[in-house]
Amino acid sequence: MTDRHNDQGRNAAWRQTLRDAMPAKERTAIPRTVMPQLDPAYRITTNEEVNQGLTAEQAVTEATRCLDCPTPTCIEGCPVNIAIPDFIKNIQRGEVLRAAAILKQTSALPAVCGRVCPQERQCESRCIYNKMKKEPVAIGYLERFAADRERAAGPAPVPADIVRNGIRVAVAGSGPAGLSFAGDMAKRGFDVDVFEALHEIGGVLKYGIPEFRLPNSVVDAELDNLRALGVKFHTNTVIGKTLSYDDLLNMGFKGIFVASGAGLPRFMGIPGENLSGVMSSNEYLTRINLMGAGRPGSATPVLKGRRVAVIGGGNTAMDSVRTARRMGAERAMIIYRRGLEEMPARVEEVHHAREEGVEFLTLCNPVRYEGDESGRVCRMYVQRMELGEPDASGRRSPVPIEGAVDEIEVDQVIVSVGVSPNPLIPDNIAGLNVTPRGTVAVDGNHCSSIPTIYAGGDIVRGGATVILAMGDGRQAAASMAEKLLENA
Repeated sequence: MTDRHNDQGRNAAWRQTLRDAMPAKERTAIPRTVMPQLDPAYRITTNEEVNQGLTAEQAVTEATRCLDCPTPTCIEGCPVNIAIPDFIKNIQRGEVLRAAAILKQTSALPAVCGRVCPQERQCESRCIYNKMKKEPVAIGYLERFAADRERAAGPAPVPADIVRNGIRVAVAGSGPAGLSFAGDMAKRGFDVDVFEALHEIGGVLKYGIPEFRLPNSVVDAELDNLRALGVKFHTNTVIGKTLSYDDLLNMGFKGIFVASGAGLPRFMGIPGENLSGVMSSNEYLTRINLMGAGRPGSATPVLKGRRVAVIGGGNTAMDSVRTARRMGAERAMIIYRRGLEEMPARVEEVHHAREEGVEFLTLCNPVRYEGDESGRVCRMYVQRMELGEPDASGRRSPVPIEGAVDEIEVDQVIVSVGVSPNPLIPDNIAGLNVTPRGTVAVDGNHCSSIPTIYAGGDIVRGGATVILAMGDGRQAAASMAEKLLENA
């Protein structure tokens, strides 16, 4: 009998013990744990992480709420299919390192996912508590707890059963899709090299997400785990420029996974967008998060507005407006053309932004910007909107209210209305098919029109969550590994 089968038998026995120890009726009466967090007045003065994590007592209490359903629909809501009841029940009985090991069987970045994934729309949305009109088990909080405790305990052991097969694979991009793919391929015995265009590894995890949501130290620890598996990282290497597709083949790589993301910002095409002080969220967050703009001793410049408007309603918009508050903005505004209920950002991020003094000007759409004598933006005009009929996505479409245009004084505008796929690799690899949206065209196995090239994440989806990108990486790894081993 394998260790896995032994584990399954042992897990079933102690899970039954835990069920018998506290009846379901008592467990469902336990309220959901509230995440400790920094005080809003303090946190806008610092880049410290807002959510402080659960204590061991809080984690055990929250884990006890899990009913260990016979058909765990929470797993169906997880793009990487984490064995959620198993890891939670290990926390309940105090086996936190075992819980972390279960997480890492399917997730390369559990400490990251526990912080930034929209669990409320994925695993937690499938929790049986929702049918009881109760708050779901805090799966994300528990994932973070287990991963953080493992990190505090020191380097995790490398799986002893990895057998190297000598086959080399390359990854273009070190964001969540690329890292997930790299981890799974390394566990399967492949030699994995990850090539990153920027000077730091992590992709959007480093340049796009502020440290008050995802500390760099957490990302770096996850990267160290991948290095321990044998993954090699190369910075300042632009696939399609620094190294061509033919170069990679000549270097002996048998498969290539494209995870170059969607880093091309979109603008609205309205008058005044070329004024000084109008920039994309990509530029703003990259300057601050990755290049240290605004920190003592940093040579990277960044404008510090007093009256800052962020255009958009997604998580990147929330990251931008909350960053602006920390950069000294006296008035920081979200300008969003739909209502608060239609806003795609996580509820938690909206709540944190409001606590931090961010204003929400909903049902408003910018129509033009004007500048002062120096050419810097000084005011914007917004069209008041109302919600009409639902569009193709099911959300009600915003419709202009005739004659309702407001003037707002601003000295910085950050545009966060979406991104487009990075065109560099598609433009430089002949025969690589793309869709009309510019994304790499792949089949159900994430294989492109070129048999040696697979792709996933935002370069395929055009913009998605960290966990969906990681799911793509896992699926691509399984498909590529099967093909390469068949042909070995």
